[in-house]
Amino acid sequence: MEVCGMTRSISLTLTLCMATLVGCTGTTDRPPEKTATTPALVLVDDVCSLCHGLTGESISPMFPKLAGQQKDYLKVQLTDFKGHARMDKAATQYMWGFTHLTESQIAELADYFSGQRPMQAEAETPDARGELIFRQGVPESNIAPCSTCHGAVGQGLGQTPRVAGQHAAYMVRQIKLLQQADLQKRRDPASQIAHALSDGDAQSVALYMARLGR
Repeated sequence: MEVCGMTRSISLTLTLCMATLVGCTGTTDRPPEKTATTPALVLVDDVCSLCHGLTGESISPMFPKLAGQQKDYLKVQLTDFKGHARMDKAATQYMWGFTHLTESQIAELADYFSGQRPMQAEAETPDARGELIFRQGVPESNIAPCSTCHGAVGQGLGQTPRVAGQHAAYMVRQIKLLQQADLQKRRDPASQIAHALSDGDAQSVALYMARLGR
């Protein structure tokens, strides 16, 4: 579940996450270097689209949907990739080629993907338990409602990622990453909540959020 502090992980977000060819193919061959003068739209067409789709509506749950994602969230995620600050080491390996992005390219990529039609919801049947957690939380476990930070329809705001329509499997993976975080070092709400979630509740709320937006 992506909650307030998840802006540093998704990782909705959001680790966020225009993976390169090496990440999509599973090979160790590095794609051609892009330079600081490469226009962002060329990066989208030549690199980002290979995993995330031309408009950010990825097909594989391995790679997050970026279409309609919050602009500020995308900027944070790309900046974290640039600075090797992501928790998801596998994603960092996929994104090795983006460590040389300029501030201008980061802004252009964020503008492009945030301006696309918001990610389309998945077709699973709504999960009743997931809806309860999203809207009311789990008071007995000190779990706040996801909607508190992500909005009533999961639209996100600013550096808090949009979760509506995101791949359920991707969100579950981000929750597991947060559960592995050291709470002494990460005191953000997302990490605290992830540690309190059971595996079943994580699956339920992810399935519910994946259905939002239809």
